[in-house]
Amino acid sequence: MTVPFQKYHGTGNDFLIIHAAEYVPDRAALAKRECDRDTGVGADGILYLALEEAFNPPRVVMTLVQPDGSTAPMCGNGARCAAEWAMQRTGTDSVMIDTQAGTLRADRTDDGITVEMGTPTFAPEDIPVDADEPVFEESIEGLEVSVVNTGVPHAVAFVDDVDDIDLESVAPPVRHADVFPKGTNVTIASLDGDGGFRQRTFERGVEGETDSCGTGAVAIAVVARRLGLTDADPVTVTPPGGELRVSFNDRGRATLAGPVEHEFDGEVSIESPAEQ
Repeated sequence: MTVPFQKYHGTGNDFLIIHAAEYVPDRAALAKRECDRDTGVGADGILYLALEEAFNPPRVVMTLVQPDGSTAPMCGNGARCAAEWAMQRTGTDSVMIDTQAGTLRADRTDDGITVEMGTPTFAPEDIPVDADEPVFEESIEGLEVSVVNTGVPHAVAFVDDVDDIDLESVAPPVRHADVFPKGTNVTIASLDGDGGFRQRTFERGVEGETDSCGTGAVAIAVVARRLGLTDADPVTVTPPGGELRVSFNDRGRATLAGPVEHEFDGEVSIESPAEQ
């Protein structure tokens, strides 16, 4: 048995997209197998999308299963890929995306696909982090971080040069620190010399560095503004995979903009119930 998929990426953050109507008896097992870059198709996750065209604008229900088999409540670049997928199928330039972190609007703009990312929060109980007050520039497992939830938790550290950091060594102790009961993503940033920031992110659920992380880009912009490191709007954030732009609308909500590419289509095999 096989199911079809489409491969998309947003600034290098890549996903297999499978229509939610396709029968996949074990989504976690499929993600663990096919996200592996050595033995599978290779991806940062699988997006299961259900399209509801009766609404205006159309709605798409998004579920992200990560390479470790866990489900993430939100993914900025994943949402942008989901929006492009839905727009291509409905002939529209706007869609609503239902995620576990809330409903978001996405639009086709001059900057590519722009998605509203909700209202970031520093409240410890909403991240969650074991603290009595918001965490700013505090040492956790040897890294000075500020903690924010931009749909998922991020521990953000500003450094002199992101290229000088051994992220694969520095990030895991923070990602698994006891103060984060559900774990955290670990994002580092440095000034790029043009008023923006360079980014690297170690993602929870991927358990490694990704070429881009949309929620991490928003986390950098939000924390940088809070710490007085920038007053720009938009804030340009550049992960290894390309350039993202973070803006703030009149409701205080962050938006994330950048390119999305459809790479190719294919099929993956699944086990029938009798084979499990």
